[in-house]
Amino acid sequence: MIESREIRLKARPQGMPTDECFELATVGLPEISDGEVLVRNLWMSVDPYMRGRMDDVESYIQPFQIGEPLEGGAIGQVVASKNSELAVGDFVESMLGWREYFIANQGMIDGDPANPLDGLHKRDPSLLPLQSYLGIAGMPGMTAYSGLVLLAKARAGDTVFVSGAAGAVGSTVCQIAKIKGCTVVGSAGSEKKVKWLKDTAGVDAAFNYKKVSSVSDALSKVAPRGIDVYFENVGGEHLTAAIEHMNDYGRIALCGLIADYNEPSGTEEHGLFMQILAKQVRVQGFIVTSSYDQYPKFLNELAGWIREGKIKWEETVLEGIENAPAAFLGLFSGRNTGKMLVKLADPAV
Repeated sequence: MIESREIRLKARPQGMPTDECFELATVGLPEISDGEVLVRNLWMSVDPYMRGRMDDVESYIQPFQIGEPLEGGAIGQVVASKNSELAVGDFVESMLGWREYFIANQGMIDGDPANPLDGLHKRDPSLLPLQSYLGIAGMPGMTAYSGLVLLAKARAGDTVFVSGAAGAVGSTVCQIAKIKGCTVVGSAGSEKKVKWLKDTAGVDAAFNYKKVSSVSDALSKVAPRGIDVYFENVGGEHLTAAIEHMNDYGRIALCGLIADYNEPSGTEEHGLFMQILAKQVRVQGFIVTSSYDQYPKFLNELAGWIREGKIKWEETVLEGIENAPAAFLGLFSGRNTGKMLVKLADPAV
C-alpha cells in the first residue's frame, strides 16, 4: 500500500481564505487493478479560479467539497501500470493535483483528447519542460491565446492594456500582443515586476499600480491615444479606468476579477455600463475550456514563438505538498511572478 498526502478543504472561507480552510491528510492507496495506473504527481498548479470553487455556489465548474481533496492541474509520472496505453515512466497531465499519488482507471485514461482538462494526457518532456504544461503551454497560456487572439481579435496597431500583466496569463498576453504588432501597456504590483515586463517581456510601457495616484491617471500617461483591447485579470479600479480610456468599438476580454474574488459581494462602479453602451464596447467573459478545440493550433504556434525567442516566461516555485495552501494564498498578495507552481517530487530515473 502506498501512503499519499493530500490537501483537503476543511472549511469554506468568508472573504480571504486562511490556513484554517485547509488540512493535510494522509491516505493509503490500494494495489492497482487491471486497466489502472498509479501516478505520482511531480508538479501541481494553483490558480486564482480555484477561489470560486471554495464557495458552495453554482458556477461553470463544480465547487470543492468539505473533507475532500482539492483539485487542479498536475503533471505526474506513471509508477505502476496494468494498462496497455500507459507504461511505467510515462508523464501525464491531469486535474488531480493537491495530492502526491492517485490511481486512474480506464475511464480517466480515455478522457477527451481535445481537452487537456479531461482525463489523463501524455506529455513529452523533450518538447518543453514538464512544468510548462501547467503554465505557458497549458491552461494559462491557452487562456491568454483564447482571450486575446480568438475573442478580442487583437491586430497590428491596436493598443492593448493588460492588468495583472506579470502573472502567468497576463505575461503571455503581453508577449503574444507584441508578436501581433500591438502597442502593449501593463500594470503590476511591484517595481520588480514592472522591470521584468519592460526588460524581458518587452512591453511598451508598464506601471506599478500601488505607486500611482490612480490607475486612470497612469493610463493617461502610458496610453494617451486610448485603449483598443483590454485583457481583464483584476477588476475593481482597473476595469473602471480601462473603460474610461477605451476607444470606440474597443474590446474587453473578461478573464478574471481577482480584486473581487474575496469580497462577499462584488463591486460595481456607477455609470460603468453606461460608458460601455455609449462607446459601443464589446465585453465578453470567457472560459478557456470553450476554446480547447484550438489547443493544438495554439501549441504549434507557441512552440514556434519559443524557438524564435519571442516568448519568455517566469515561474515561482514552492516545494512540498504541505506548502500548496501557501502557494495558493500567495496569488492574492502578489507573491508570484509568472506561474505559481508547487514541486512535489523529481522524476524517477
